[in-house]
Amino acid sequence: MKEVYYAKQQTNKCKAKAPQASESTQANSSRAKQNTIKQGYIMSNFLKDMVKTTGNEFASIVEDGIDGGDVTGFVDTGVYALNALLSGSLYGGMPANKIMALAGESATGKTFFALSIVKTFLEANPDGVCMYFDSEAAVTSDMFRTRNIDTRRVAVIGVATVEEFRNQAVKVVDNYLKMPAGERKPMIMILDSLGMLSSSKEMNDTAEGKDTRDMTRAQVTKATFRVLTLKLGKAGIPLIMTNHTYETMSMFPQKVMGGGTGLRYAASTVLFLSKRKEKIDNEVVGNVIHCKLDKGRFTKENMMVDVLLRYDTGLNKYYGLLPIAEKHGIFKKVSTRYEMPDGSKAFEKNINENPEKYYTDDVMRQLEDAVAKEFKYGNEVSNDEQQS
Repeated sequence: MKEVYYAKQQTNKCKAKAPQASESTQANSSRAKQNTIKQGYIMSNFLKDMVKTTGNEFASIVEDGIDGGDVTGFVDTGVYALNALLSGSLYGGMPANKIMALAGESATGKTFFALSIVKTFLEANPDGVCMYFDSEAAVTSDMFRTRNIDTRRVAVIGVATVEEFRNQAVKVVDNYLKMPAGERKPMIMILDSLGMLSSSKEMNDTAEGKDTRDMTRAQVTKATFRVLTLKLGKAGIPLIMTNHTYETMSMFPQKVMGGGTGLRYAASTVLFLSKRKEKIDNEVVGNVIHCKLDKGRFTKENMMVDVLLRYDTGLNKYYGLLPIAEKHGIFKKVSTRYEMPDGSKAFEKNINENPEKYYTDDVMRQLEDAVAKEFKYGNEVSNDEQQS
């Protein structure tokens, strides 16, 4: 009996001490938290002082966001499948403060793609403008008007050399950055094309009748993008460039962009374009453009989508979604037709001719999840992405 009584006394003492221990633990935790906050504040001030000593206008603390590095948004390309290829979302597109290269052989639709993105950008930004650097004398005022592009908000600047483009583009961006943030209008820049730009040395040699090969152009091109890349990122200005491609002479030929490696290193996205003819009843009505992601920092490289470019109606916004819908089980192939989620069936031709009927809000929600799995890095979509 004494032992039982003694055990109860010890238990009661422990119970009495427990609240004191709990209060002590909470106090220690609170002091530790305050010390952590204080140390973080001191470290932050120290790091800010170190950043200031660099005198670098592009330097920033990661907690505050990387100035010029963080993606500020996306520019809609006007095609759902292409948006997905570039950003992993049907409603994304190309990064709004990065460089994108459209590379391909002649007549693959590079200029048309650039004009399509300009049109979408200006429609999304009623006060936005476009600076169009043209080295081919390829665009005309009628090309803008027939595509319903607001010609009052587009400036075309003819450039012949890499140096001309660099100097004029840098002046535009520097002047843009000098403006108060509230006075800046959304801006997009186009260079069409890099492949046709000469160099000052080549121009001088030609004028003097010299046939010597220009070995400076690749270096000048690389220097141009070393200067422009950070400035464009800080200003939040997207730059789209078209460029030609050629096949290497190696044992296993590969398609690469002309002009050296400067553009490939500077661009966050490099899109290779090729095409096949689209026919209806043996009549060519347009081209199917194969878009291959040769370089991407936001989605998987070497992925590909097809985009339809019709001569009469332009780019088809929904084309390219059908293979994704079939692959992820949203549409089911039944013999020669596709079965919709509601059980109805339709031929591919009917789906492409009347996409709004079949790509309902529910289907588009499922496709948004599907393209995230298809194109983004990692096989699974996070819970936050699913909820958003």
